[in-house]
Amino acid sequence: MGSLALTTTQQRRLEKLARDAGRTPQAMLRFVLRDGFDLCELEVNESIAAERDAMQRGYVPHEEVQRQARAMIDAAHARKRHQAA
Repeated sequence: MGSLALTTTQQRRLEKLARDAGRTPQAMLRFVLRDGFDLCELEVNESIAAERDAMQRGYVPHEEVQRQARAMIDAAHARKRHQAA
């Protein structure tokens, strides 16, 4: 297998991306090789934005989401049973 050489600009870009993603440059390189810098940067930036939004607006606990989803499903089934009767 051949060696991989990054330009200085690519190395800096990889280091910043890894830092922003909370990963090591070595771990981030795998994703960059698979998906490219642009997509990885977009995904990391979107993740950071989503985390900020969740911190500002608050989280809904998983159990609450499950409860609400179950209530909607049950209500839809009840409407279908009522309409069929």
